[in-house]
Amino acid sequence: MKRKKPSNIKATQATLLAERQTAKDDIKITALSLQRGKLSPPMEAYFAKCREKLGFVPNVLAAYAFDNAKLEAFVAMYNDLMLAPSGLSKLEREMIAVAVSSVNRCYYCLVAHGAAVRALSGDPALGELMVMNYRAARLSKRQRAMLDFAVKMTAEPWAVEEEDRAALRKAGFTARDIWDIAAVAGFYNMTNRVASATDMRPNSVYHGQAR
Repeated sequence: MKRKKPSNIKATQATLLAERQTAKDDIKITALSLQRGKLSPPMEAYFAKCREKLGFVPNVLAAYAFDNAKLEAFVAMYNDLMLAPSGLSKLEREMIAVAVSSVNRCYYCLVAHGAAVRALSGDPALGELMVMNYRAARLSKRQRAMLDFAVKMTAEPWAVEEEDRAALRKAGFTARDIWDIAAVAGFYNMTNRVASATDMRPNSVYHGQAR
């Protein structure tokens, strides 16, 4: 007499439940009940540009949309730090975002910026390593020095001293570059804390990007 195969009903139910919970990340993006406010024409245009270029509006922008002034300030700071001309490449700035977010265990930023590292580097493994432990990645001396500084600034900001800045200079960073490393790391320490405090959820689409 043949034995019946174990039932997979429970496993299937668990999978469906997980899918439903993940899907809600695109609907209930924070734990706070904040109604979207009236956006200025520039912000409406910015959201439209996001839909055109990305195919979606990042949930962090939707989360800030309850207050147009705060949204505009966030967008201006993000664009200046992450997209404006700098001695740091876009990939390097995204790497800082992920290393800082890893220390802070920020789910939103690890998912969103981990995807950016995968896309910009063309290396899915690098994106995963950055999320888990950047020290396990094969990085250049420049990149390692940059991330060591950003992580120390995150975990022990009071302990940063001249020898830490000297290590960056030795790795080839200018005074302006050091400012930019500090500014990017400082920005993500702020956004990590807001995201964690509000249980901000990343767009589900990030999970499958650049795999």
